Amino acid sequence: MKATEANLLKFLRKSPQFVIPIYQRNYSWTAAQCRQLWSDLMRAGRDEKVNAHFIGSIVYVERGLSSVTSQEALLVIDGQQRLTTSTLLIAALAKHFETQGLSELLDTFSHKKLRNYYLLNPDEEGERHFKLILSETDKDTLLSLLQGAPMPAETSTRITENYALFQELIATHQGELEAICQGLAKLVIVDVSLDRSQDNPQLIFESMNSTGLELSQADLIRNYILMGLEPKLQTELYKTYWRPMEKAFGQAAYVVHFDAFMRHYLTTKTGEIPNVREVYVAFKAFARSLTGDTRDLVADIHAYATYYCAMALGSETNAGLKQAFHDLRELKVDVAYPFLLDVYHDYKQGRVAGDEVVQIVRLVESYVFRRAICAIPTNSLNKTFAGLSRTLKKDRYIESVQAAFLILPSYRRFPSNEEFQREIKIRDLYNFRSRSYWLRRLENFGRKERVLVEDYTVEHILPQNEKLSEEWKAELGPEWKRVQQTWLHTLGNLTLTGYNSEYSDSSFKYKQEQIESKDGNKIGFKYSPLNLNFGLGEANRWDEAAIQARAERLALKASQTWVMPALDDEVLRQYDPIWRDLDADTQYSIDDHPHLAAGAMRALYEEFRQAVLALDPCIREEFLKLYVAYKAETNFVDVVPQVRRLRLSLNMPFHELDDPKGLCKDVSNVGRWGNGDVEVGLSNLDELPYVMGLIRQSFDRQMGGPQDD
Repeated sequence: MKATEANLLKFLRKSPQFVIPIYQRNYSWTAAQCRQLWSDLMRAGRDEKVNAHFIGSIVYVERGLSSVTSQEALLVIDGQQRLTTSTLLIAALAKHFETQGLSELLDTFSHKKLRNYYLLNPDEEGERHFKLILSETDKDTLLSLLQGAPMPAETSTRITENYALFQELIATHQGELEAICQGLAKLVIVDVSLDRSQDNPQLIFESMNSTGLELSQADLIRNYILMGLEPKLQTELYKTYWRPMEKAFGQAAYVVHFDAFMRHYLTTKTGEIPNVREVYVAFKAFARSLTGDTRDLVADIHAYATYYCAMALGSETNAGLKQAFHDLRELKVDVAYPFLLDVYHDYKQGRVAGDEVVQIVRLVESYVFRRAICAIPTNSLNKTFAGLSRTLKKDRYIESVQAAFLILPSYRRFPSNEEFQREIKIRDLYNFRSRSYWLRRLENFGRKERVLVEDYTVEHILPQNEKLSEEWKAELGPEWKRVQQTWLHTLGNLTLTGYNSEYSDSSFKYKQEQIESKDGNKIGFKYSPLNLNFGLGEANRWDEAAIQARAERLALKASQTWVMPALDDEVLRQYDPIWRDLDADTQYSIDDHPHLAAGAMRALYEEFRQAVLALDPCIREEFLKLYVAYKAETNFVDVVPQVRRLRLSLNMPFHELDDPKGLCKDVSNVGRWGNGDVEVGLSNLDELPYVMGLIRQSFDRQMGGPQDD
């Protein structure tokens, strides 16, 4: 590798041609990066004391051997963004010289010299005529722009937008044209040429990805896969698999969605969730573990990207699946994609039917929505879905998915109909983040002709206005203020209407049947065709009892909309390890532990167990032969009763524990009853608060902490 400082314009003039390899990302600098370059250029051009402004490095490798008579094009490994942006700036400046009929400035700046020195190879033909050849869509757009030809059908928005931006900036500062040219002449780069026989372009590329616009994880992955291949195979794989993926994601969505897809893909394949900032590192480890060739890997990524586009970007063609995926997207349940990618793969392989996939997506939707309504923390969802498909029995697909949801431990639980109906009646649904989603789903449940909820607005039957009319106060009774505060934004008091402004804060009777539209049509609740307004026309009054009665009816409908899986106990026993253990093993109780039978240890233990169980409703207590286990998903603390103390085992690495008093012992290499690497004793009640702080650390660690987006 040879690196030298070089003036940008001299570098461009002496170079035969730069080619952006097909595996490189598309041009992606935004207006913000272009404006920054412009600002730096103008500062350098206006200040005579500034001799140069460094804009970064350009790393390239020769495609083959060059000679004096035939110079080969240079493959750009790093620096595409600044090279392309500089080309657009020079092209805009050349165009300004041409359209304004300007003569030469500073001896080297004119329309002809800008084009023939820095943009074109005037004596060459075909693609060799141009100094810079980009990849795919970017290429056609840039060449059309440089030739003044009509734009291709599929244009590169970044190329056209940034070129137009530079034209605008030059026109705005045309009074400082000399400063613009001076600034351009002061731009400096580091010219880094690689020796194909000695240098590793991939390693150099990774190490230099610290300037300019940071590469996405997906860009790094694409380069990692394709950069080392022979040119012919590289081109074949890119055009057959990778380019169709980029097109499927779309120009704008590629940058936004592809990194997320790669993370979901790796989770699907490995069962482990990569850190959002380390997807590339995880991919390299995954790729190195494979035994197949690169073609198999790229084909597999392409297949799963197609699945992802169907789910996340709306490209699904099956009507039932398309609607189910749409509803799931409204809930923003990205963490479910690793599981659903596996399911969709099985669908494409013929292991599960399309209508069964719809059922599975609807179960995922119900699971997530019910948990949101019941205010269950979301920090376990990513781990739940990451490993869900590995628990399935593919010969009994739907049954095993239902069982997998039903046997989730309590903090990951699928809320029951009783819990869901209880909570949805009292939850503030007006300020719920997916308000239009639940209204649309509830309104359209059972309908063949779907209602476009977007055409309606939310109506509070009992108005939001704190200054209720005397008529409303009489309707609600002496506790009208409490009733309004308690039930205003809840299920029983919310509906849809196309006449929100007409209804306003009017009385219930007026809203119910007396109100008319401007053309004389009845528009009260009694005449509404919406399912959500069913029954409002028959209500005698609108008070607390009426709101509660409507909420009761709608809550039942909600449990039918967001359905809970149902399996017979005998079927569920085949899947649930807890039931199998209960069926197979001898059951123990506190009476099987003589040190807990009575006395001081029994009293200490009762205080201890109450404190542990109070940590979270999900915690289960299980008596075993030699110790007592407390678990959420697995054991986080085990108790071995002894004569004068309770010996506790905390299930976490010793080095992760915060123990300022130093009471804990590292027992990672010591045989003992109980799970975990940490041991601590509890001898009296005075020690309990501190010990509970240690136990809380083990519990929080198992619960996963904040979800890693």
